[in-house]
Amino acid sequence: MPIVEYDAAIEEALKKITRLLTAEYRLSLRFVALLLLQGDEELRLRVSILEGERWPEIQELIGQTERQYAQPLNYVITMYRQQKANQIAAQCVSEQAKGNRWGEIISFYTMWPVTGVPILLAVLYLGLYQFVGRFGAGVLVDYLENSIFAAYINPVVDQLLELYLPWEAVRALIGGEYGIITLGFRYAIAIVLPVVGTFFIAFSILEDSGYLPRLAMLTDGIFKAIGLNGRAVIPMVLGLGCGTMATMVTRTLETRRERLIAAFLLALAVPCSAQLGLIMALLAVHPAALGIWIAVIGTTFIAAGTLAARLLPGEQPVFYLELPPLRLPKAGNVLTKAYTRMHWYILEVLPLFVAASALIWLGKMTGAFRSLLTLLQPLMGVLGLPPESAKIFVFGFFRRDYGAAGLYDMMQTGGLDTHQKLVAAIILTLFVPCIAQFAVMVKERGWAVAGAIGAFIFPFAFITGYTVHRGLMLLQVILE
Repeated sequence: MPIVEYDAAIEEALKKITRLLTAEYRLSLRFVALLLLQGDEELRLRVSILEGERWPEIQELIGQTERQYAQPLNYVITMYRQQKANQIAAQCVSEQAKGNRWGEIISFYTMWPVTGVPILLAVLYLGLYQFVGRFGAGVLVDYLENSIFAAYINPVVDQLLELYLPWEAVRALIGGEYGIITLGFRYAIAIVLPVVGTFFIAFSILEDSGYLPRLAMLTDGIFKAIGLNGRAVIPMVLGLGCGTMATMVTRTLETRRERLIAAFLLALAVPCSAQLGLIMALLAVHPAALGIWIAVIGTTFIAAGTLAARLLPGEQPVFYLELPPLRLPKAGNVLTKAYTRMHWYILEVLPLFVAASALIWLGKMTGAFRSLLTLLQPLMGVLGLPPESAKIFVFGFFRRDYGAAGLYDMMQTGGLDTHQKLVAAIILTLFVPCIAQFAVMVKERGWAVAGAIGAFIFPFAFITGYTVHRGLMLLQVILE
């Protein structure tokens, strides 16, 4: 008798499939049949080769069995195994009630909506707004940008280039307004890295404490309204760090429909840590503008998700999640996780920023960059933005955080008023995903899906920015 017995339909399919398996697999035929039903791609390929003419009949049996269940067979089989494991554990383990410890009490309150929502708001305020937005994008960026690069590195680089390089074109590639060091390295190290670093520290603290699974339980109802479930909170929170990583993590979601909705929302309305931190730094001194930005992005996220859930066919996702113990984060774990993510991020970002600076330099040398800016300037006028703001959207084609860094630069020089900061921040947040995130979308979802998402997002970002601009003008709202 097998250790785990399944229902009649699965057991009948297992018997029929095992009778058709004649090759040598070095595994029990029942186990091979189970893996086939669970969708093991590697094994299915091997069986199709070894069994030859019997493979179509095996495929038909798998398909017939799948059609008998509302949920994926992998999920159904896993739940049977979980039930058996619980039975075995119940026979071997006895529990002794110890009363409610502090961890259990806090765990309950983090998931109970009445207290869980205020706790979440406190985490967002302290972790994202104060630590990432104020400290990372404010204090650290200001120090590295003004006290290190602006005061020492950029002037020294420009002086050395002027002394030792007689070729103006080469000097422009390395230094000057769009040089690899003076722009690319400055953006990556002085503006992006402090924000990303502080976010990864905050995220690692939440991860090591066990809070994220409880956040998933708290937000399950909200995510179900947009075709997802509480498990989607993990890639969404990761998306606040790096959309590229988060898009890869969407593969952990149960169904293709969920993975598609999650990838779409990550590309549209989830700003990465550099964007989020810099935008908070821009709008932190303007509470009304920050509130409007949060309302627009939040409404877009929910409305787009709800619409996608209505349009895409599929079943309502089922949510199950094991809760680890809630504990105080360990400093060693937090630092290791934060360092690993920062190391990975800077290795990915720095070459892209260098490449973006080189492409901008090439465009400037050939006149293409100026032509593109000239082409975009009328659109900036329609949006109520100064003509020179066109360059931040050109930067955004390479990376959205690159564009956010350009927006931060304009703020430092006083080139934008509060109204314009808000409109630019909304457009940049909803802008097309960066090159790396788009490449991962292509890999995970295919060219057709990635192209359709990009084709929708590009005009939608500018239409939303224009709507907010015109709405503020018609209502005669003056943002201080």
